[in-house]
Amino acid sequence: MNRLILVGALGLIVAVGAVILNWRTAPAPSADLSPYGAANAQEAAEIDTSSIVEMTLGNPDAKVTVMEYASFTCPHCARFHEGQFKQLKAEYIDTGLINFVYRDVYFDRFGLWASMVARCGGQERFFGIADMIYDQQRDWVGSGQDPAAIANNLRKIGKVAGLDEDQLEACLNDNDKAKTLVAWYQKNAEADGIRSTPTLLINGTSYSNMSYEELKGLIDEALAE
Repeated sequence: MNRLILVGALGLIVAVGAVILNWRTAPAPSADLSPYGAANAQEAAEIDTSSIVEMTLGNPDAKVTVMEYASFTCPHCARFHEGQFKQLKAEYIDTGLINFVYRDVYFDRFGLWASMVARCGGQERFFGIADMIYDQQRDWVGSGQDPAAIANNLRKIGKVAGLDEDQLEACLNDNDKAKTLVAWYQKNAEADGIRSTPTLLINGTSYSNMSYEELKGLIDEALAE
């Protein structure tokens, strides 16, 4: 998604508290969907994010680590996961040649909710649920204006993935987890200079979205070093 990622996402928490807790019955809020307007960087810095689990695939001891920063509401990210990621997984991740790390970016509260559903099944289920969320992005996002409908669509994806209703309710209503995730995202984005999605880091060097052939060339070069 070619738009600037502004550091300071805690303004999103206002929407989290107002909508997630009452998503079944609440009308669409009048608040701006942007998470950045009421940011409090100091508050983010003080939140302990050590409880957030890194979502990884492949060989943790591999010579090369590929890290992806992506948003579940980013169309470019959905296309990356449909194309380049599947090739990357088959050729480099499943074969143990690289360590792959996925990190969330939150452009809006809907991306945060999607992340909370994907993480609801733990690390073992995360990537399977994430695939479903990306594959069905146009369907669950819809017009992007009805929070209750979007939450309901994400809940349906979670159920198809094998999560039960109580489990989903607990995950979607976990405001402490939401705040921690946003602070974690903010710290990561600032540390790695993330400005757009998808952004790929290969052994710490940042690259914008690219074709699989370009990505493969960079990985092979790093493996050969």
